[in-house]
Amino acid sequence: MAPPRNVVKIAVQMRDAIPQLIQLDQAKPLAAVLKEVCDAWSLTHSERYALQFADGHRRYITENNRGEIKNGSILCLSTAPDLEAEKLLGGLQSPSREVRQEALRHLVLLATDMTFAQEVISRDGLQRLGTIIEDGDDLGEVLALGLKAFLELMEHGVVSWETLSIPFVRKVVCYVNMNLMDASVQPLALRLLESVTLSSPALGQLVKSEVPLDRLLVHLQVMNQQLQTKAMALLTALLQGANPTERKHMLDYLWQRNLRQFIYKNIIHSATPLGDEMAHHLYVLQALTLGLLEPRMRTPLDPYSQEQREQLQALRQAAFELEGESLSTGLSADRRRSLCAREFRKLGFSNSNPAQDLERVPPGLLALDNMLYFSRHAPSAYSRFVLENSSREDKHECPFARSSIQLTVLLCELLHVGEPCSETAQDFSPMFFGQDQSFHEFFCVAIQLLNKTWKEMRATQEDFDKVMQVVREQLSRILALKPTSLELFRTKVNGLTYGEVLRLRQTERLHQEGTLAPPILELREKLKPELMSLIRQQRLLRLCEGTLFRKISSRRRQDKLWFCCLSPNHKVLQYGDVEEGTNPPTPESLPEQIPVVDIRALLTGKDCPHVREKGSGKQNKDLYELAFSISYDRGEEEAYLNFIAPSKRDYYLWTDGLNALLGSPMGSEQTRLDLEQLLTMETKLRLLELENVPIPEQPPPVPPPPTNFNFCYDCSIIES
Repeated sequence: MAPPRNVVKIAVQMRDAIPQLIQLDQAKPLAAVLKEVCDAWSLTHSERYALQFADGHRRYITENNRGEIKNGSILCLSTAPDLEAEKLLGGLQSPSREVRQEALRHLVLLATDMTFAQEVISRDGLQRLGTIIEDGDDLGEVLALGLKAFLELMEHGVVSWETLSIPFVRKVVCYVNMNLMDASVQPLALRLLESVTLSSPALGQLVKSEVPLDRLLVHLQVMNQQLQTKAMALLTALLQGANPTERKHMLDYLWQRNLRQFIYKNIIHSATPLGDEMAHHLYVLQALTLGLLEPRMRTPLDPYSQEQREQLQALRQAAFELEGESLSTGLSADRRRSLCAREFRKLGFSNSNPAQDLERVPPGLLALDNMLYFSRHAPSAYSRFVLENSSREDKHECPFARSSIQLTVLLCELLHVGEPCSETAQDFSPMFFGQDQSFHEFFCVAIQLLNKTWKEMRATQEDFDKVMQVVREQLSRILALKPTSLELFRTKVNGLTYGEVLRLRQTERLHQEGTLAPPILELREKLKPELMSLIRQQRLLRLCEGTLFRKISSRRRQDKLWFCCLSPNHKVLQYGDVEEGTNPPTPESLPEQIPVVDIRALLTGKDCPHVREKGSGKQNKDLYELAFSISYDRGEEEAYLNFIAPSKRDYYLWTDGLNALLGSPMGSEQTRLDLEQLLTMETKLRLLELENVPIPEQPPPVPPPPTNFNFCYDCSIIES
């Protein structure tokens, strides 16, 4: 007879005792269960004990999480969290360094548990740890353990970072600024200051004033990847917390100190692979630097500004220098104005008064900056572009100014100028750190590409929008390849000619469309069930391999990882926390389990509980696209397991696999692409023998039946 549904069979361990195999009634109060377990081992005062999960982080069992106990779970009997907290905090007061050190080690291990953390915090544990950090009597392992325990407790969000005292923050700053500090201390101190800066504007200003940029540059130059990453994290946090004027001064100073060159040579091109967290911080640094262009992009040209009028005249004179010299002799003012207006039209402005073209925002004054940069840093290419097109009479001239204005808008869209930083994106461009004035240099390459593409298309003014679409495609395709230098980008983008773009479009269209003949469509329909079964099998295998997921909070980007996979028999989802840099764990070592039969539904996007809590800001758009959750039964309650996929592909594979487990259709874009690719390949294989044989649109008609069926031979008749 099967046991009741609310009864689970488990094992309970205790040091130096024979384990107990019991049937746990989930309806029974936890205190009563503890009393029975203690009585079996002849232990008195059961209120002094608690149950913990034996695997993973040894979380305490409470009435809130007891639903996670499943058949076959292994628990251990340990000291109650309040007594354990009291004991460890008492150990911190010991005069013995070894006792304090051992207490801190245990505190770090247990601090990830919310129940234990609340007991420590309620007993002024943060203040005691703060005293160890502020005193700084031991600058080695004791201080490192104290900082780590403090960070783990603060991560629970029970206490706000804004409550930290100014002396405490200043002491942590001293550890960051100190020379010859223990290598394990400074990354933790930097991480703490990053959290302070992101969470408290007032304390962030204190950190900004106390931590010199030169000190962060010193940490970045140490060949310690963890220290580099945490220094870059604090640097980007300080930049994000600064106002636009301060940010510009800070970035100008950093570039003067050759930070860009160091990042390009020693971080991007380092022999050590770039970590996800460092990639994110480089993305943020790139976004903040490009964000300095936003005021110019949002500001229209002022026709009454003497400086801006002189810049426009310099642009004209750089293109028509010889003609400009001849204008200065023997011409009236009206005649001179008329000739200037004609030259501005030759330059490609739509109006005789160029100020009217530059009133549009975006790109505003940023387009003028790009044109001036091109004319001054590539004068021969600029003159050749303008004179070559202004002298044509066959309506195929490419307007320089109009092209530059539209191209600047295009580059701002491709590089996301003025958009808020994403919390998780890692999509930085290595070539951005390859040279100064990267945006203007990028424009110089792009405007020459536009002129080249214009000539290849033999375009006229009516084809302007078509040319811009082709140029957008050329730039997007090459940027997606992440070229490591501007020269490599120039080579690749110039090799992607208009003819090559047409060929790629045709190839992609053929791959997407295939043939539309009715017999082929019928064959494809017959193949679909078999191929969908193959895709389903692949998705489930991918879930069995497992994936590392990164924990994301609403406050800051986290550096903690957890691993989730499907059991080989497809009956249990297994998951648990892992350390960064370690190999993926085996399924047997993962502490948490969710039976597939307990899963209620799959939630995606804004329906996920962890996305709803984060609000609807633009910076969370990428989280909507990568977020999914599963709701499942945990005892009598509904619980959620929340995911943020590392990439769009992982999102598709996991949502498809979970839908397959739940018997729901796999409707992702990746499934559609995979099915289309498999259908195309299988169809071509089936039709190999019919190559060059025309397939009719309609099947041949079936001939009418014969007038009689007397043509069969009766074997039973014996011929005489």
